[in-house]
Amino acid sequence: MDRRSRAAVTGSYDYIIVGSGIAGLYAAHLAREHGSVLVLTKGSIDDCNTRWAQGGIAAPIGPGDSPESHLLDTIEAGAGLVDEDAARILTSEAGARIRDLVRLGVPFDTLHGEIALAREGAHSVPRVLHAGGDSTGAHIELTLSSIARQEGITVLEHTIATEIVGGRRKKEVGRRVEGIRALNTQTGETTEYSSRFLALATGGAGQMYRYSTNPDVATGDGIALAYRAGAEVTDMEFVQFHPTALRMPGVQPFLISEAIRGEGGILRDVNGVRFMPDIDERAELAPRDVVARAIRERMHATASDHVLLDVTHLDAGVVMTRFPQIYRFCLDHSLDITREPIPVSPAAHYTMGGIRTNPWGETTLRGLYACGECACTGVHGANRLASNSLLETVVFARRVIDRTRSSPDSAAPDSPEPRELSEPHPTETPALTREAVQSLMWNEVGIVRHGESLRHAVAALSAWQAALPSVSDRPSQELADLLTCSRLVAEAALHREESRGAHFRTDFPEPREEWRRHVVFRKAAPATR
Repeated sequence: MDRRSRAAVTGSYDYIIVGSGIAGLYAAHLAREHGSVLVLTKGSIDDCNTRWAQGGIAAPIGPGDSPESHLLDTIEAGAGLVDEDAARILTSEAGARIRDLVRLGVPFDTLHGEIALAREGAHSVPRVLHAGGDSTGAHIELTLSSIARQEGITVLEHTIATEIVGGRRKKEVGRRVEGIRALNTQTGETTEYSSRFLALATGGAGQMYRYSTNPDVATGDGIALAYRAGAEVTDMEFVQFHPTALRMPGVQPFLISEAIRGEGGILRDVNGVRFMPDIDERAELAPRDVVARAIRERMHATASDHVLLDVTHLDAGVVMTRFPQIYRFCLDHSLDITREPIPVSPAAHYTMGGIRTNPWGETTLRGLYACGECACTGVHGANRLASNSLLETVVFARRVIDRTRSSPDSAAPDSPEPRELSEPHPTETPALTREAVQSLMWNEVGIVRHGESLRHAVAALSAWQAALPSVSDRPSQELADLLTCSRLVAEAALHREESRGAHFRTDFPEPREEWRRHVVFRKAAPATR
């Protein structure tokens, strides 16, 4: 009996990877060379956040570009909180990871026989690769999921992780993460799976907010799992709101890629007035936080729930072929974007904070790793540079697997002064539902924040957690995870008394040098007797 078939019998694996997005599947593909692999995913293998990524994947591979130039753009976008060492790894290893994806069969778009490169907001040169126009995430995801099936990697679908087993006290001799407990959402059966290495690749927590470009699966499960297990979580106050999501009555928010503005799309208010050149010299290509706040203010000024993104001046053929997914989606809702401007408004998009890792994807618990959106490597700082996220998934997923080979018992160092979430305090609040959490977060912990509203949100979220029912199925587990992530965001935002990157407070509207540091949370281990 070989190692993989023995694992299927015993429930013991060398690698357990939670999540079937690009980070998880790429890590699984690499780990397969070094042992048995189990992938857990709470939906089907094709349900994930990254498959919806439209913008592309950034890499400094074009003429006149360099890893150093890409690094400088990343640092500038990150508003003083980018980990330069991690960002240098990201940009210097980008070319090699793109070559890996090409070898695996990802069909990147080409022009005159070479990979086509586009420019997006806050990039100094064209360096963003696309596949299928605005279907980049889907093409990478489908390529990797097909490979996982071909390689016979064990994938348990409809299985949601509920608890990390072992590893609460890293410094205690012999203690390390030993595996995962998971619930089969179709049978109701809970099973414990043991592992040598556990990697979380569960995506972000965009479903915290009422308006979000994220699919329903983005409930912050890995972040909540890691926090409950005693791993450190950091930078949760930095949630990126995409400036342009489709805003039409009865239609769920749908991402309108930043690449449309990179192609020449113009933002106008409902009166037809272009406004971005008066806000920032980069106009529509300013960083996302700048554009999102400018749109919000213009919506308020015009008493409207949207602004207009106009591409009617561009060649219709270019628009249809460059953005086929967006064109088809809008046309299905009776909007021809080659003839009419697109109604858009900001929506929650990307979780820049997450499980704190070092540049090898190691968490503060031995045996526990994280990669992709659930991890905080430090490359995004306070504001993610467009299209760096897909690159981050493959760069650091590979480094996770490499680290398990070179230093299997190491971990990231503890932070000197981590915080802990306040004790849940019961008070009278509305009934706890996902919709109630989302509305509270949108209204009180959204694009623009204030200390008074943050304090109200912290109190309400605490009361809801005090009354949280026991977990019995996927919806209740997701609600518990969303609530934990929402508390981390709200308390971090209240603690950070400044404005920086995607975190903007009207009572502290400027960045402050003393806050050029990270807000880190760690749940204390229970007292021993």
